[in-house]
Amino acid sequence: MHRSHLRFALALPILVIAACATQRSIELPPMADWETRRAILGDLTRWEFHGRIGVSAGEEGFNGKLWWWQRDDDFRATISGPLGFGTVRIAGLGSAFTITDKDGVVTRIADAEADLQLRYGWTIPVDSLRYWALGIPDPQSPAINEFGDDGLLASVEQQGWQVSITQYRDAAGQPMPRRLTAVSDSAKVILVIDDWSFY
Repeated sequence: MHRSHLRFALALPILVIAACATQRSIELPPMADWETRRAILGDLTRWEFHGRIGVSAGEEGFNGKLWWWQRDDDFRATISGPLGFGTVRIAGLGSAFTITDKDGVVTRIADAEADLQLRYGWTIPVDSLRYWALGIPDPQSPAINEFGDDGLLASVEQQGWQVSITQYRDAAGQPMPRRLTAVSDSAKVILVIDDWSFY
């Protein structure tokens, strides 16, 4: 690679990090009722969260850290911690997914959930988790919703997953999920969200 091209390639990650660092998280608008809340949160296109994730599936499982970055239909999820297999990065744009393993090998896949199951013996609901984390059902499939006395989503049943949101906390001026559990016939996922950012 030409030396000037190499300098440019090395500078790109720094520029991206600097751009992210200058962004300021915005406050969320008032959400007077469930329909307003679902519409506002469903229309969000730029947000991210940091938290912790635990997954168990039979004899397989792990506890680690999770960073989720969403920009329109483009998302990045980084799972790291004492996994026994290092850091895993999942990226998706529409129906196209890639998985990057601990050695930096990038693999294009058609079904993120199925590929995680084949590779590691566990999976997470990649397609729907972005919505459940916001405290709303995935709009792409039918859902059975239950609400708490505060009018917030307490549980949702979708695509073979039973999701319970057991704790909310203030984030950007509105109550946002802090702790949720998603259970299917083959796996249990516990997500604790430590901080939210909206742009």
